[in-house]
Amino acid sequence: MGVYLNPGSKLFREAVSSKIYVDKTGLLSYTNACLNTGQKYLCVSRPRRFGKSTAANMMAAYYGLGEDTQELFSAFEIAHDKSFSLNQNRYHVILLNMQSFLSRSKSISGMLEKIVLYLRRELLRAYPDIDYLDADDLVELLQDVYVQTDIPFVFILDEWDCIFREKKQAAEEQKQYLDFLRVLLKDQSYVALAYMTGILPIKKYGSHSALNMFDEYSMTNPAALAEYVGFTEEEVRLLCAEYRMDFEEAKRWYDGYSFRLAKHIYSPRSVVQSMLMGCFDTYWNQTETFDALRTYIVMNFDRLQDSVTELLAGGSIRIDTGSFSNDMTTFHSADDVLTLLIHLGYLAYDFDKKDVSVPNKEVAEVFAAAIKTSGWSYVTGALENSDRLLRSIWKKDERAVAAGIEAAHLDTSILTYNDENALSYTIALALYCTEEVTLQSVPDTCCLVRHYT
Repeated sequence: MGVYLNPGSKLFREAVSSKIYVDKTGLLSYTNACLNTGQKYLCVSRPRRFGKSTAANMMAAYYGLGEDTQELFSAFEIAHDKSFSLNQNRYHVILLNMQSFLSRSKSISGMLEKIVLYLRRELLRAYPDIDYLDADDLVELLQDVYVQTDIPFVFILDEWDCIFREKKQAAEEQKQYLDFLRVLLKDQSYVALAYMTGILPIKKYGSHSALNMFDEYSMTNPAALAEYVGFTEEEVRLLCAEYRMDFEEAKRWYDGYSFRLAKHIYSPRSVVQSMLMGCFDTYWNQTETFDALRTYIVMNFDRLQDSVTELLAGGSIRIDTGSFSNDMTTFHSADDVLTLLIHLGYLAYDFDKKDVSVPNKEVAEVFAAAIKTSGWSYVTGALENSDRLLRSIWKKDERAVAAGIEAAHLDTSILTYNDENALSYTIALALYCTEEVTLQSVPDTCCLVRHYT
């Protein structure tokens, strides 16, 4: 076994040995069906801390030569699939964490040189007796190993898109990187499967360097892989029962991602942490500050601020995701910004309705924190006065309630003042601290301010 060539099962064993491990080995049934077919190129994009690396390590442990992992997988779902023994430990696996390589390199060019250097060294050490045509050429090296061993390769590239997130302005080097991946993977007979994970879908620069052979499974449409985006509702129910946690609270905090083939998907990092810590909190956001969200929502596009205000108030907005450039720098409209927020996990997307919404309480709190430091006085005023208004409602102080709603309506006057829907958003924002207000409950709330409306 090597570090990058057939790295073994250590990392996946650590995941399985953790206090909480949710079985997602069913993903292997899908990838097994893709092996050596026209569907062998998969690009799976999910937000940070949604289990991308765990899935990559699982695949390396399952497919890689050099270690018998039948015992490791015997208790999991994949063991009952007819493809289980046919593919287990039958392939050369190359597992590369691109984020790790980039962080240890001064440039993208340096990163690519490092990847080639390490892979060449491990291949030559593993197969010193092969008659190599050109041992300095990585593609030739891989081809010779395949031809003379009759064992194809499974490529697992974790965090493939890190350069588009961290080297946003390096356009030429980005093309160089995509060319490297295209030459390494496209139309190569030694490739049995190529599985890439990231946050962004694939960036295409036209026919010159497009990775157009990949099928995308993203937060706008994960298709058959929807149940592997996060935890399913049944998985969360079982965890709540085991850890004696309130399922309805877990649902309110962490549910909200919905797809055609999986209607209720939960943020996995947050569910695990809430079970272990014994309380519900914004655990997902603790891995990154809200500055990242604020950077995008303060962009000066028509209706973007209106849209964010409506979303925080519990509304949903129809958007066009088609114009998004699949990077973090090219924005032409508010829809482009909102589409990026889908991929980052800050918004949920309904594929059939083509609209977005804030998925749950945890993410809503991140939005509120970002807005309070963004200079949006017209929204922050309503949020800050929320507790005072709620106390007036409890006291049944009709005049104070009316004054509070009036103030909130003026604060959020960026919305159409006399529009009925805008008023409902105003009330939802004004009562934000209740943590329960939705557009569905607004009509009941309105009776408290009848003389105002």
